Amino acid sequence: MCWTLSLLLLLIVILGIIVGILFLVFRPKLPKYSIDGLRVTQFDLSSVNSSLSASFDVNITARNPNKRIGIYYDGGSHITVWYNETQLCEGALPKFYQGHKNTTVLVLPMTGQVQNGTVLLTALQQQQQMTGNIPLMLRAKQTVRVKLGSLKLMKMKFRIRCRLVVNALSANNAIRISSSSCSFRLRL
Repeated sequence: MCWTLSLLLLLIVILGIIVGILFLVFRPKLPKYSIDGLRVTQFDLSSVNSSLSASFDVNITARNPNKRIGIYYDGGSHITVWYNETQLCEGALPKFYQGHKNTTVLVLPMTGQVQNGTVLLTALQQQQQMTGNIPLMLRAKQTVRVKLGSLKLMKMKFRIRCRLVVNALSANNAIRISSSSCSFRLRL
C-alpha cells in the first residue's frame, strides 16, 4: 500500500513537472473575440401569423495571440442572438484552422423566427424610445482542438458570451454598436 501511494505521488509530481515545462515553453494565452459589426438584413413582422422573421450578418473577429499554439475550430458550433430571454436568430461558425499570432474576421449569416412577434417588436420599440439603445446577447458554443507545435490535443468545448448594445434593429439601416464585451469559458 505504501509503495502504491508513493508511486502514485511520484506520478503526480512528474505530471505536474511536465505540465509546468509545457506552460513555460508554450506560454498559452486565451483567444480574444470581439463583435465588430452587425447588419440586419431582414426584420419583418408577418401579417398572417404575427411572427417576426430576423436575419443578421454578424462580423466576429477572433484573435489567437499565441506564438506556438494553433486552434482548429471543428464543425457543430451553435451561435445565437438574444434580446432578454427571446432568441432572435441563430447560425454557426465555419470549420477552419487559426494559426499562431493570427487574426481571423468572420461574417456569419444568422436567421430566425420568433412566434408572437408583435409583443417582441413592441418591447424593442419601448426599449429604444426609453434608453435610445437595445441590449443584445450573443452566445456561442464551439468545439476546438488545440495544436501545440505539431501535436494535436483532445477536443475541448468553449462558450463565448458577448453583450452588445446597438442603436436600433431595423432592416437595411446602419446599425451602430455602442458597446461590446465578450467573455470566454473553456470546458474540457
